[in-house]
Amino acid sequence: MKYESIYFVGIGGIGMSNLARYFLLKGKRVGGYDRVETALTRSLQEEGALIHYEDNVRFIPAPFLDKEKTLVVYTPAVPASHSELLYFRENGYAVMKRAQLLGEITATSDAICVAGTHGKTTVSSMIAHLLRQSTVDCNAFLGGILKNYNNNLLLSEKSHITVIEADEYDRSFHWLTPWIAVVTSADPDHLDIYGTEKAYRESFEKFTSLIRPEGHLIMKKGIPMTPCTGETVKIWSYSETEGDFHAENIRIGNGEIVFDLVTPSEVIRNISPGVPVMINIENSVAAAAAALLCGVTPDEIREALHTFRGAGRRFDFHIKSDRIVFIDDYAHHPRELSAAIQSIKALYGNKKITAIFQPHLYSRTRDFAKEFAESLSLLDDVILLDIYPAREEPIEGVTSRIIFDKITSLQKVLCAKQELTGLLRKKDVEVLVTFGAGDIDRLLPEIEQVLTEKYLSGTK
Repeated sequence: MKYESIYFVGIGGIGMSNLARYFLLKGKRVGGYDRVETALTRSLQEEGALIHYEDNVRFIPAPFLDKEKTLVVYTPAVPASHSELLYFRENGYAVMKRAQLLGEITATSDAICVAGTHGKTTVSSMIAHLLRQSTVDCNAFLGGILKNYNNNLLLSEKSHITVIEADEYDRSFHWLTPWIAVVTSADPDHLDIYGTEKAYRESFEKFTSLIRPEGHLIMKKGIPMTPCTGETVKIWSYSETEGDFHAENIRIGNGEIVFDLVTPSEVIRNISPGVPVMINIENSVAAAAAALLCGVTPDEIREALHTFRGAGRRFDFHIKSDRIVFIDDYAHHPRELSAAIQSIKALYGNKKITAIFQPHLYSRTRDFAKEFAESLSLLDDVILLDIYPAREEPIEGVTSRIIFDKITSLQKVLCAKQELTGLLRKKDVEVLVTFGAGDIDRLLPEIEQVLTEKYLSGTK
């Protein structure tokens, strides 16, 4: 790449931060803007990135003001009115979407691209770990911090394989050229961008058309979409209990899940996922299918799945004791919520399950209020926070109440974020889970402290 400096508008995003890390490791000058300081931005600053938190052209560091040597990268989540982005465009800088840049970086590698409304972060992280722990190895640009490596970027000097989380938002995944594509789900989402469910699914079909000749599509059985692959692309199906790849002889007990993996050529026995929740049976099947196509051996798969610790904010256990369990999860779509809640109930069916949910986006809340309420009604106790707006302006009449009024759980409460810890001090909790893709993760230290003091320190 000819550019010496890379400037990221929205550098703290999980997908932007791994590209920033990539260019730091390549010896480029890296800087950027984000709205708030987070653990991700702090770690990038420690690694050498120049970051500021106010949208003001005056704060752009001098090294990034040479337009001949600077590439500007942004995500569609950044509003078009952003003053720094406007400055760069109006002054003739090279400006590129994150997805386009990722597509260029990975175009010359054997790309394993994992797409889906939900499940893509866990499955891509699992694939990366399976390859990393085998003789095959890989590079990886992930949508979560992989706990085994405390990073969302993996680089290898010997491997020609790159694992990529393929984001469907704004059709970003259309910049990619998969060798192996995995589609975990295609439940309608981002209707503010796509408009209709049909357009959303057509976008996934377009993604499958980008698989290169002699490539592979691994698709969850039953997804309501028609692949548009080339004649030489091999299509494989998977699910928990059906398909070319699936699980059988599933055993659950003593905090563990064990199953046998059925493949088109053999059965790999006694697989025990390191994060033992029901949804990870299916996730493990998808990841193992991709790894097997790459040449990972059955023994390597068995061992690596057992040592997989998960990605941050994906079934992330903060407290795990006989008295109290506290889990955090990124789920922000109704199907995700249902799958996560059912997995938790399978693990802790004899305990009261309480969830704190922060809806993400006004448009998503408006479009799926009924479905969110149905998912949350699976719980014993629901604490519903205000909507996290992210990139959106408020929509008249759309608040968390349109979900709340439809929830049928006997115990439910609307709660402001600032009142949450006080509420938890009064509640009797056995299993607590936090759900959402907004800023609910910033509340986790306070929540953990309250639960520890109340249930584990001998104080009330």
